[in-house]
Amino acid sequence: MNPTNFELAEGLISSRYIKQALEARNKRDNLVKSLLSQRRMPEDGWDDQQIVFFLQNLSAMDSNNFVDNIGVGEREGRIFNRLVSERYYGMSHGVGRSGDLTAEQPKAAGSSLLGKLANLMVMDALKIAGMHNVSSCAVLPVATGMAITLSLMGISSARPGAKKVIWPRVDQKTCLKSLLAMGLTPIIIENMLEGDEVVADMNAIEQAIIEHGPDNILTVIATTSCFAPRRPERIVAIAELCKKHEVPLLVNNAYGCQSRVNMKSIASACQRGRIDGIVQSTDKNFMVPVGGAILATVNRNDDLVKAVASLYPGRASCSAVQDLFITLLSMGRRGYQKLLEEREEMLAYMFSKVGEVAQQHGERMLNTSGNGISLAMTLDSYVAMVGKPGVSQLGSMLFARSCSGTRVVTCVKEERVGGIAFQGYGAHMSNYPCAYLSFACAIGIQKEEVDLFAERLGKTLKEFRKKCEKKEGGKEEKQE
Repeated sequence: MNPTNFELAEGLISSRYIKQALEARNKRDNLVKSLLSQRRMPEDGWDDQQIVFFLQNLSAMDSNNFVDNIGVGEREGRIFNRLVSERYYGMSHGVGRSGDLTAEQPKAAGSSLLGKLANLMVMDALKIAGMHNVSSCAVLPVATGMAITLSLMGISSARPGAKKVIWPRVDQKTCLKSLLAMGLTPIIIENMLEGDEVVADMNAIEQAIIEHGPDNILTVIATTSCFAPRRPERIVAIAELCKKHEVPLLVNNAYGCQSRVNMKSIASACQRGRIDGIVQSTDKNFMVPVGGAILATVNRNDDLVKAVASLYPGRASCSAVQDLFITLLSMGRRGYQKLLEEREEMLAYMFSKVGEVAQQHGERMLNTSGNGISLAMTLDSYVAMVGKPGVSQLGSMLFARSCSGTRVVTCVKEERVGGIAFQGYGAHMSNYPCAYLSFACAIGIQKEEVDLFAERLGKTLKEFRKKCEKKEGGKEEKQE
């Protein structure tokens, strides 16, 4: 309905009702106008009806939804199943063109506009989270691991002779497999122990750069979100080191956007050192389904975003972009800020609440204050009964009681990733002194969930102790 049609409708029903309807329509149009002019997340989140209204208007701008369109090409946006069509609001052309992931599509003005607005809103969200100097970003239609691989390919286009990657050890398989997929050689830097925290060895990183030669180093990969007791990298120091030796720095910030302290550290590192790109997950940071990642660059050093966008082969699925687009419209700036604040409050609450449970069972929380997302507690009294390998059963017991996301790390496990052997896998170093249970305080978690987790953990620890005592008693009988 446009103004002319509203005017014509006055000849059919009462003009005052038409004017009221027109005012309501104008309010919705003004929200869209504000989004297009301000080019950032709306201050307050949109309701679902407003989002659907806008999506349907965007969809109508794609050629496959034109009233009189006849498609005679090999790919004309036909969708066989109605459920699939509804899932994508009739947008079937994806994003990008064969030469560029961020390019406009002649057949899909609506989908192209959606992609542009999604990138602009993501930049705004990153600024709200603390990365105030972000200057460019691209929502990639792949999850974090493949996004890191694409980023490495982008860096490689400017450093074709460099085949080595310096990587401070993090016992999460994704990043290592990302560089191995490109046939690159990882220079793995073993970590150090500082109190309870596992930290990167800065001297070893610099020594590796000097030993292998800066020209032979494709990049350093720094990790700013990881499982406790691993501490995120001292990103400012690493960025300064990379600037000093003229070596690229790629930041694996998989789920780090939800920590404003972390994001501000990255922003500071960009000012004081060198950062070529920052990769973060869409699902872990913005509560959307798995399948997308965000590559961001800062201070108008946008070469990597441009390189990755231009090397992506063919068009890409719009699923990840559309999910994020809808979610950011729904959150709004105030909603996103509130989520970040609530998560920080829940982190302190979780540390305290689970700490009480740990103390009741003779354990303690590890002091991992440098990690603003993940927490861990010792399992020493259980290890004393059944040994380190024996405590792994606690993880399956918690999962059976509908507690997902916990990790029991025995510190004695050997794991091979891409043919590379790691001792004490899971603990981020070979000889961490104690077995532990780790868990995270992620964006969106509610106080009720923390309370329930603490309650179930307490009951499970009690039950597990009985099992351990029974096993220990059985061993003593055999010895007699």
